[in-house]
Amino acid sequence: MNKLIRHAMIVGATLIGLAAAGVAISDSDDYHKDRDHHDEEHDGWIPHRPDVAPVENPRYAEECGACHMAYQPGLLPAAAWQRILSADALIDHYGDDASLGEDTRQRLQAYLSANAADQARLVRARAFAFAVPATTADSADASAGGALPRITMTAYFQRKHDEIPPRLVVENPDVGSFSQCNKCHQDAAAGIYDEDQVSIPGFGRWED
Repeated sequence: MNKLIRHAMIVGATLIGLAAAGVAISDSDDYHKDRDHHDEEHDGWIPHRPDVAPVENPRYAEECGACHMAYQPGLLPAAAWQRILSADALIDHYGDDASLGEDTRQRLQAYLSANAADQARLVRARAFAFAVPATTADSADASAGGALPRITMTAYFQRKHDEIPPRLVVENPDVGSFSQCNKCHQDAAAGIYDEDQVSIPGFGRWED
């Protein structure tokens, strides 16, 4: 093969390689620009998928969400929801009368039990499926009706919150209790409890 032709082929191949590298670099830059823009749209937080299936029952969201956050069924096992939604327990629902019509009570009880932690498919929800001890008198969340199961008394909840000083939650007037999940977990209503998205009122981002 003529040396001149061979030289031209080598130069051509080199130019093609450089052009391809340029496209790759350009694509990489575009990717990072898109990702940075995406992060800015979400205040610097990359959106996450739900850890616990969101509430999908409008009646439950209406009835229970009128007084407090409508906790996702996947935050307690079915047996716990059965106790909480029993007719007698609703009369003294953690110190309040939350009585419901019998038809509504049975429907909500069935919804919560069918979608409870021990029936869930998401990993974090399954972690709440273990037995829930009764609330003790010295608990930070203790109140009337304390014999009922509490999300805050599950082993998983306590393990994930054991390093958070009570002064940042219980003694914080903008929170008041560890049961006020949506005060610190910004997307709790959507079932997202990622610790990277925790922001404690008056304190800011929390990192273990």
